Amino acid sequence: MVEEQQNDRGEFKGRGSREWWVRNEFGKDWWRSDRLDAVGWAAIFFWGGLVLLMNNMNYSVNYPWWDSTSVFFAGAGIIVITEALIRMILPAFRKRIMLLLVIGFIMLAIGLGHMIGMLWPLVLFSIGIIILVKTFVRRN
Repeated sequence: MVEEQQNDRGEFKGRGSREWWVRNEFGKDWWRSDRLDAVGWAAIFFWGGLVLLMNNMNYSVNYPWWDSTSVFFAGAGIIVITEALIRMILPAFRKRIMLLLVIGFIMLAIGLGHMIGMLWPLVLFSIGIIILVKTFVRRN
C-alpha cells in the first residue's frame, strides 16, 4: 500500500510520486494537478499586471475604447479558451474542457459586452449548443 502525504492545500502525494492529486469540485473523484493549470493562472496574472501597468501609465488617454476592467476580462477569457483548446488537442490534458469553455466565454462576454450589444445572447446561445453537443455526442 502506498502512503500518502497531504500538504496545506489539501493535495495528496503518494510516496515516490512527483505529482500532486487534488479533489474535484464535489470531493468524490481525484484528478492530477498539471502544469497547464499553473501556466494558465500565471498567464492570467501576467495579463492582469500588464493591464494595470498600462492603466497606470495613462494608456487609455490615447485609446478611447480602453477600459481596464473590460480589457482584463476579454484577455482572461481568451487565455481560458486557449487553455480549453489545448486540452482538447492534447489527450494527456483532457479534463474540465466544458467548464473551461463556459468560464472562458463568460469572461470574454464580460470583457466585450460594452462594445458589442449582441455578444451576451451569442455567448449564451453558444454555451447552450456546446452543452447539447456534449450531451448527445458521448465517447465510449
